[in-house]
Amino acid sequence: MEEELSLPYGESGKPVQATLSSLKMLDVGKWPIFSLCSEEELQLIRQACVFGSAGNEVLYTTVNDEIFVLGTNCSGCLGLGDVQSTIEPRRLDSLNGKKIACLSYGSGPHIVLATTEGEVFTWGHNAYSQLGNGTTNHGLVPCHISTNLSNKQVTEVACGSYHSLVLTSDGEVFAWGYNNSGQVGSGSTANQPIPRRVMGCLQNKVVVNIACGQMCSMAVVNTGEVYVWGYNGNGQLGLGSSGNQPTPCRIAALQGIRVQRVACGYAHTLVLTDEGQVYAWGANSYGQLGIGNKSNQSYPAPVFMEKDSSCCRQPSPCPTPDFPCAARCSRIIEIAACHSAHTSAAKTQGGHVYMWGQCRGQSVILPHLTHFSCTDDVFACFATPAVSWRLLSVEPDDHLTVAESLKREFDNPNTADLKFLVDGKYIYAHKVLLRIRCEHFRSSLEDNQDDIVEMSEFSYPVYRAFLEYLYTDSISLPPEEAVGLLDLATFYRENRLKKLCQQTIKQGICEENAIALLSAAVKYDAQDLEEFCFRFCINHLTVVTQTSGFAEMDHDLLKNFISKASRVGAFKN
Repeated sequence: MEEELSLPYGESGKPVQATLSSLKMLDVGKWPIFSLCSEEELQLIRQACVFGSAGNEVLYTTVNDEIFVLGTNCSGCLGLGDVQSTIEPRRLDSLNGKKIACLSYGSGPHIVLATTEGEVFTWGHNAYSQLGNGTTNHGLVPCHISTNLSNKQVTEVACGSYHSLVLTSDGEVFAWGYNNSGQVGSGSTANQPIPRRVMGCLQNKVVVNIACGQMCSMAVVNTGEVYVWGYNGNGQLGLGSSGNQPTPCRIAALQGIRVQRVACGYAHTLVLTDEGQVYAWGANSYGQLGIGNKSNQSYPAPVFMEKDSSCCRQPSPCPTPDFPCAARCSRIIEIAACHSAHTSAAKTQGGHVYMWGQCRGQSVILPHLTHFSCTDDVFACFATPAVSWRLLSVEPDDHLTVAESLKREFDNPNTADLKFLVDGKYIYAHKVLLRIRCEHFRSSLEDNQDDIVEMSEFSYPVYRAFLEYLYTDSISLPPEEAVGLLDLATFYRENRLKKLCQQTIKQGICEENAIALLSAAVKYDAQDLEEFCFRFCINHLTVVTQTSGFAEMDHDLLKNFISKASRVGAFKN
């Protein structure tokens, strides 16, 4: 059976979604194509995408914001104006001065690229109008696509085999190209030569994420619903059938589940929920769904990551019983699938990377824990062909930006002019930065000549995380400490910090602490977190109601919880 499938699923350069990642000094040398570059050239790379029918083409940007291409140049996909292959990097002068925000590519291959200014450029194979320029002539140089997009800022792009999608900053989806199975979403099967907005059920929705399978399309809206259209012969639309869908249709089987991201393989689909759970459906002849068999699935099926015995490094007993480390280790924060392979990958909050599906010719039917630190390595080392599933971003290790310099100066006693004494420990800071970054310090430090400020209202980890946030715009705090930081953010009226705290706390929720977190969300008027905790409790109602937290629940909170739960039908049979 697998040999029969190897022909339609073979190395024909199927499309891949390429989204921006940030990886500390990613080793691009793991992709064979980069063996053609010198060590000096590799050191200059800042972004890269490997594509092509055998991982034999690459586009990359350098520290000087120059764009280079390299490889076999099939259908003119290198954008150089010819179809000549090159084993030496050649600069793509036609995009000089443009900075890449995201890109994707299809089977021909064709390239769709969006700049940081929201412009769209396409080139390469165009037999089915997948370049969106109104013709079927191959594009040998990048062409700016402005029809119906001239006043739009594109933030995300996705390519199917021969069709293209873009997402705009206002949540609209535009599509064009091959449409034999309805993958353009127009309601017909006629090819679409220029970008047109995908309407139907999406007309009044705000889309936040898009993806393409070989001949299907997916969109996640801001309410967490997933809409799908196009080819469905393997059940990859998740609608419980195998019939094609010419216009967007909501996946009803995901009712009550809030999806954050979707990723498409050649003929299978993965989604990641806001609770860190993965669901999969579609083709499964190589185990790419990760559900323990090779049977296709037309409905979403949960994927479970097997716990590794070395996963939990906490001492016993667990120092944070309200936030069991098992929840952190198994919570998924990233999913990865690549249209040119039948491989799937995921990364947990604890940093563990799993892979399943077709891996170096083997069929791995359950998620397998790897030694990798990022999902990109799975595709470099185990996918066929060796391509990148997203646009890679390599952080520089030499030049520091202003923001990076400020990050380094946090808690530096050599340059600080202010010390905070918290729980008997010092935190070093800079008065001028605190006054610039925080309204509270702007007034409290105005006439303060002291070099030491004693703080007793908050714990050392919480206050240190707050000060570090003022330097970095991010928080590095485990979920169990983030409730205290939420208290501080509320007290100081730091609304952005309050949002970050809510996001972090969500990552640590489990049945045992759900009620405690719901109570904290109500106390600190964190409405987004409150809604999330409530939905989590409803989805895990049987277990949650048996916890000590539920038994000790505040009377008013319990009354409101029961009332709200009954309104959503939680107590029906």
